[in-house]
Amino acid sequence: MKVLILGGTREARQLAEIVSGERGFDIVSSLAGRVREPVLPAGAVRIGGFGGVEGLRNWLADNAIEAVVDATHPFAGTISAHAADAARAGDVPIVHLRRPGWSEQPGDRWSRVPDLAGAARAAADFDRVFLTIGRQGVAAFAELDEPWFLIRAIDPPTGPVPPHHLLLLARGPFTVAEEIDLLREHRISAMVTKDSGGDLTAAKLTAARTCGIPVVVVDRPPVPAGVECAESVAAAWDWLNALRG
Repeated sequence: MKVLILGGTREARQLAEIVSGERGFDIVSSLAGRVREPVLPAGAVRIGGFGGVEGLRNWLADNAIEAVVDATHPFAGTISAHAADAARAGDVPIVHLRRPGWSEQPGDRWSRVPDLAGAARAAADFDRVFLTIGRQGVAAFAELDEPWFLIRAIDPPTGPVPPHHLLLLARGPFTVAEEIDLLREHRISAMVTKDSGGDLTAAKLTAARTCGIPVVVVDRPPVPAGVECAESVAAAWDWLNALRG
């Protein structure tokens, strides 16, 4: 069975590692190419876009893909929508591998907002903000000229940035102790993050709770309608095995 894994996440790499070692499966992992030095998964890899829904539908047909696992980041809403539409048009089974979101714990001071615009409005009320949303979302905060921002990303933002900021280029995971030190060193008064879920980047939330810092959490976009959702690598692997029969 030939499988396309839309990747870029730890779960995508874990699934590729499992499937690439199994007889009867031929996998290709696709990465968007937005990170300069991505961590590559096992097996064949392609990097770059498909050219929208029609381009992806044609690619699936041209490469005889029999199943699609959308294991992109929970906030990669556009590619997830394109994948759902392309798979539906080509009658290719698809599952969305999506780790569960974060849940507020006792002691947390969270404010949930529906999008980055809402996060920017909330951030305007604070003076020193830790922005940990990835480089593509930074532009939403570019017009805020009063707060100071600590912006952490793997690669530099390509669009506009807030006038008062410090850019910290770093790739996690980070420990709770490291995150606490960072918050205290820069006297952070609020954090803005996306609800990415999982434990890989959850240390910052524990650190914020420990320091009593409010957190603005951007809610995820919904899974495309009609697409089955697997909340773990094991569940996605079971789905593939059931499909193979």
